[in-house]
Amino acid sequence: MTQPLPLAVTIGDPAGVGPEIVTHIARCQDDLDLPRFVVVGDAADSFRPGEPDRASAEYALRTLAEAVAMVRSGACSGLVTGPVAKSAIARIEPSFVGQTEYLADACDMPREDAVMMLAGPSLKTVPMTVHCALADVPGRLSHDLIVQRSRIVATALRSDYGVENPRIAIAGLNPHAGEDGRMGREEIEIIAPAIATLRAEGIDATGPHPADTLFAPHKRPTYDVAIAMYHDQALVPIKALDFDEGVNVTLGLPIVRTSPDHGTAFDIAGQGIARPDAMIAAIRMAGEIAARRGLA
Repeated sequence: MTQPLPLAVTIGDPAGVGPEIVTHIARCQDDLDLPRFVVVGDAADSFRPGEPDRASAEYALRTLAEAVAMVRSGACSGLVTGPVAKSAIARIEPSFVGQTEYLADACDMPREDAVMMLAGPSLKTVPMTVHCALADVPGRLSHDLIVQRSRIVATALRSDYGVENPRIAIAGLNPHAGEDGRMGREEIEIIAPAIATLRAEGIDATGPHPADTLFAPHKRPTYDVAIAMYHDQALVPIKALDFDEGVNVTLGLPIVRTSPDHGTAFDIAGQGIARPDAMIAAIRMAGEIAARRGLA
């Protein structure tokens, strides 16, 4: 029998918690019943935990590029990325906004078509806009953006998660979903028309829903994924519910990519207290998606 292709797992910024988490998981890989993976980056390299610098950012970017090449070449079935310091890498490579956007560029596709989904045991949620100032969100929202990204989400839920008819709940931007235009007109002029387009295509999209009730316990069983309008509207609920098991999944890519939904945690790096749960969940989810795609 041939061995399944391994996943490529990066350690992220070597001054963060990535190295110690990945090292712990590698030692316990068999006990955790995880898919095979190879580590890209050496946790023993001479970087000081909790003391990031230009060299650690360069290392993170270089190992990310190596891992992407391994997956793109077919040597690995998917990519799991450790956390990096985005601002530090941006000082080296000004076009770097985040690993999601970097992967879109590496796969020669529009950044808008690489969709970030946060997935945990309690919730899956997608932000329409991600790494931008809150003041810029209304100007970035459009009918076409919501429709295109929602299509990508629906396709990925079917192909990568086995959800035959995905139920997509779409949040409003403003309090009370605009309250019939009294608190903003984005729901009337942008979001509701996008939902109508999606429904006309046969996608089970509903909304705009008030975001303050969309994530309540009695609401979450009514949909498979919640689409939010901006970063914190999506990430606050997933981190409140599933902080230690949340996985960042990039939908729409030709390659499989997941990441733990936490940062570098420089403040606790090297202390042996960083929890590996989110990275374990990211590795497991990447393996499951790769298997569904017939890559593993």
